[in-house]
Amino acid sequence: MKLTTAQALVAWLIAQRSETLDGREAPLFPAVFAIFGHGNVLGLGTALHERRAELPVWRGHAEEGMALAAVGYAKATHRRQVGVATSSIGPGALNMVTAAGVAHANRLPLLLLPGDTFTGRAPDPVLQQVEHFGDPTVTVNDAFRAVSRYFDRVTRPEQLIATLPQAAGVLTDPADVGPVVLALPQDVQAETYDFPDTLFEPVLHRLTRPRPDHRALAEAVAALRAAHRPLLILGGGVRYSGAGRTLLEFAEKHGIPIVETTAGRTLVPHEHPLYAGPLGITGSASANAMAADADLVLAVGTRLQDFTTASWTVFAPDVRLVTINVARFDALKHGALAVVGDAEATVCELAGRMGKWRVDAEWTARAAEQRGAWDAHIDELRAPTPGAPSYAQVVGAVNDLSGPSDYVLTASGGLPGELVGGWRATGGAPTMDVEYGFSCMGYELAGAWGAAMARTDGVVTTLLGDGSYLMLNSELFSAAFAGHPFVAVVCDNDGYAVIARLQEGQGGAPFNNFYADCRTTREQPPRVDFAAHAAALGCAAFTAADLDEFRDAYLRARATAMAQQRPAVLVVRTRPSSWTDAGAWWEVGVPEQLPGRAAYDEAKPRQVRYLRP
Repeated sequence: MKLTTAQALVAWLIAQRSETLDGREAPLFPAVFAIFGHGNVLGLGTALHERRAELPVWRGHAEEGMALAAVGYAKATHRRQVGVATSSIGPGALNMVTAAGVAHANRLPLLLLPGDTFTGRAPDPVLQQVEHFGDPTVTVNDAFRAVSRYFDRVTRPEQLIATLPQAAGVLTDPADVGPVVLALPQDVQAETYDFPDTLFEPVLHRLTRPRPDHRALAEAVAALRAAHRPLLILGGGVRYSGAGRTLLEFAEKHGIPIVETTAGRTLVPHEHPLYAGPLGITGSASANAMAADADLVLAVGTRLQDFTTASWTVFAPDVRLVTINVARFDALKHGALAVVGDAEATVCELAGRMGKWRVDAEWTARAAEQRGAWDAHIDELRAPTPGAPSYAQVVGAVNDLSGPSDYVLTASGGLPGELVGGWRATGGAPTMDVEYGFSCMGYELAGAWGAAMARTDGVVTTLLGDGSYLMLNSELFSAAFAGHPFVAVVCDNDGYAVIARLQEGQGGAPFNNFYADCRTTREQPPRVDFAAHAAALGCAAFTAADLDEFRDAYLRARATAMAQQRPAVLVVRTRPSSWTDAGAWWEVGVPEQLPGRAAYDEAKPRQVRYLRP
């Protein structure tokens, strides 16, 4: 089949299929987000136009934003579908590096197709080309290497025959999943080759479920049976494996209390008697208290990031760590007894070996007791007060007015702590996306566009601060233009409030975070009218000054977004210094001259590095 390189790539994308977690067949690559330039408009752009009925192409308005939308799409489909983003060489390509970092840190699939410079070099240097004096093979696309799971520069058409199966393998492998970058020189995009027909035959990609080594599993069984106060941690890998129900049944059978990581949130119904809450710095005091007393931690599908472990101070010094993870790299961390395998398959085998062993009832009951105390604390924070609401009150109102099929999202600033720590899941299904692996400001709006495109049930709501809105808001127009509805709640507190909290909480002077502490030559600096700006981008716009107004406006925003098939932006002034605090420690570098250094010196010795004997 004689095709250009670009035509062959597009035909291959269309042929790839995916089996979703509920057993349906769907396109592996359901959408392409594109901004065309001279490096991709004629080659890849022409090929995409020819097959536009089979592979939808959506126009973005910032390369970073559209690539983040592709990441949000993948998260909303639990890694079973992959968004594609293409740009020209130069600034457009470099703009997507941040999105690749988000996908890499969060173990999410993303396919990036940046244009590249001419392999023939006849017209060099071309527009947007960066030249390296000592190495003419280097282009700006080499910047992707640090944030790619798989990188290839396609310098010959026939290269696709070898590289495309490898790319698909990375994008669908539960252990190695992450961003794939195929750099496409613009002259090569237009070259033709006689490709084998078999390259374009449909391929169904199913979730692989690696089984654990039986000896490691036996060690884990022995460790669990010897424990008196075990704690089960559910991470994002449980979500992607579809193992939530299996883990819950395992915990119920043996009476093991459960906590969740940020990526594992909403896997367990909030009122479940074994649920102790979310773990860590942005989690709950209830889960942290359970972790401090546990003598064994069974961590499933988590890389135990510092916000989960409170910089490794949340567990007892002598705790036994047992990990179940499909990625060997993550399973082996921190001296754990590592069981490498798929969460669903491994826990099923583990359950078959545990027999009738059960935890002491007193330890089991502590989960509900601790969570009850935390719930009472959150209820106090959510209680109505006059004037501008707090983050906790905003999150509580959205939580109260959302249903079990709705989807909530955030990424940076103070809102992850409020959403992770305070949200109460109702359905026991994964319906939350808190991008806190990379904590990328701007993901909140772009990711919501991708999630709204991917999800067919419920309403997508994203919560963000004024700083994130100003960082990257172009995809509001992209979503409005495309007709993808979601609700964006913009909490305006006059600056980067959570960083100001960190700065001032350690004794630093207020500096360059709140607008009041920033340099300006104006006596009365301007304020952003976020509602007017959102309306100018084609969104429905609402405002609220207090909690009652917010609840009413949020309901109207939901209804309007779905009825008019466009984003609805709700702007609310929020209190700048009211926070939900789980009481955990986070290690940050504190200079000796700051008052916070004393607390740092006191906490640092509690930090344990666990080494397996």
